[in-house]
Amino acid sequence: MQTLPPRAHPDHLKKQAKELLRLYRDGDPQALARLIQSLPAAAHRTAAEVIALQLRLHDAQSCIAREYGFSSWADLNAFVEADAVARQAQSTLVRRWLDLAYGGDVTGNYDAARPRVAAQLLLAHPELVFADVWVACAAGHLEAVQRAIDADSAWVNRVDGPLALVPLVAVTHSRLGQIPEYAGRLRDCARWLLDAGADPDQHIGNRYPPASLAAPDENGPLSALYGAAGVNRDPALTAMLLAAGANPNDGESLYHSLENPACTRLLLDHGARVSGTNALRRALDMPDSTALELLLAHGGDPNEPAGDGPTKTWGAPLLRAIAVRRSVRHIDALLKAGADPHAQTATGVSAWRLAMRTGLVDVAERLRAAGAHDALSDEDRFVAACARADAREARRVQARRPELPRTLTGDPLRLLPDAAAWGSDDAVRLMVELGWPIDARGGDWDASALNHAVFRGDAALTAFLLEHGANWREPHGYGSDALGTLSWASVNEPAGFAQPDWPACARALVAHGLPTIECDPAHPERVLIEGRPMRFSEEVSEALLQASGAPPAST
Repeated sequence: MQTLPPRAHPDHLKKQAKELLRLYRDGDPQALARLIQSLPAAAHRTAAEVIALQLRLHDAQSCIAREYGFSSWADLNAFVEADAVARQAQSTLVRRWLDLAYGGDVTGNYDAARPRVAAQLLLAHPELVFADVWVACAAGHLEAVQRAIDADSAWVNRVDGPLALVPLVAVTHSRLGQIPEYAGRLRDCARWLLDAGADPDQHIGNRYPPASLAAPDENGPLSALYGAAGVNRDPALTAMLLAAGANPNDGESLYHSLENPACTRLLLDHGARVSGTNALRRALDMPDSTALELLLAHGGDPNEPAGDGPTKTWGAPLLRAIAVRRSVRHIDALLKAGADPHAQTATGVSAWRLAMRTGLVDVAERLRAAGAHDALSDEDRFVAACARADAREARRVQARRPELPRTLTGDPLRLLPDAAAWGSDDAVRLMVELGWPIDARGGDWDASALNHAVFRGDAALTAFLLEHGANWREPHGYGSDALGTLSWASVNEPAGFAQPDWPACARALVAHGLPTIECDPAHPERVLIEGRPMRFSEEVSEALLQASGAPPAST
């Protein structure tokens, strides 16, 4: 692993990445060897295979970051930026370090926590844990925490520090708990605080915007237990707090624990109530059915009425499970627990018809076995064929009913954006070719198919939709458009998508009518589009500027 030079600068790192990419494209053996050594996508491949990958700038950036010991280019740049802050007042560095250690719900901003960057900074600046007790809490530094308790025993339940925290919350919400070597230290600190009299139900108000550090949302309390079970999902820390008397019905812990069913089980065993938490529907977002089965076994209502929000569209949990294409095992768990197989959406579509419409023939068979079955109309057959990307059947129905899909209304129209959200490109292409309204909105964030394709970094589908009339200005449920989608996705790089290519999505958008794009002179890391300052990943910004013929940002 290489060592970052003193006073490393982002521009120098950018030049390193661009030079590595140039050498790679020239077939330089040393560059290829570096990529094979450090880039996961190139690992264990031959030089010829790596050349065939046609790697891009973000791959070179990832390689550079990993050579310096960071998991991502964003983490490397965050470290360099924070290390520069270290040359200012120590209080400034402490505040920046805490931003890296906690998420926006604690800090009051939109920035994601970067615990590994915080850990790297502690190696470079170990004095921080004694300079500020709140750094000590977040880093799990027991000696510094003990000193604070010895100096003032009442401190264990006092709100204080630059983030207005209470000590137990400061410990359990620290994202450094996601790093194995810190998790045990944080548990030790939590144990010491509890033994010293810390209230196991300590909490703060949520600060995530539009709330803020100065004006937190007290109706969305973030408890110490939520930090253990819902943020870091640490079963040992969760068990410790529950044994100390923490209330499992804090409104957040159960819902957010579901990614680790071991935490979910602990909460349920200590009396967490499923009703009113929306946890059951949250469990339907997960490909694994374990969390759902746990909730149902502990009193979850398989026919729970839908609350407000996107889940309300479908109604009963069984309908929601079908709409988001969950597995037969999910359906079986719901039916076994007493879900009504005859449930209908608000518009009167039965669970069986919905399964057919979404192309889930195996789920439809389970429902038929449970006694649910009704007749399919031509509209249903057409929609079902489209969902399965069965072009022959869809065209056969359309030949008999040429007004389809033009006359479809309501929920069936969601199939196009829903299929784009699932990544069912063949189904999307078929629907568009058959005349489906291309601006139909759906998915959990009420977005067009184009927005979903851009979010996934699906450049081929993005280009296809634009070629067939999709409009990048179409809004989505968060109030933005495809450019806003591209901005968020390229910066945050959501996981779970195979080889996302946001720069190619950017080039497709430019090729289909984006207005003038230029660098933002006030903010070099942003671009201006119709006077609108926007932030994208460096590679996407470069793609937008190059494709539009604008001069590149200076480095």
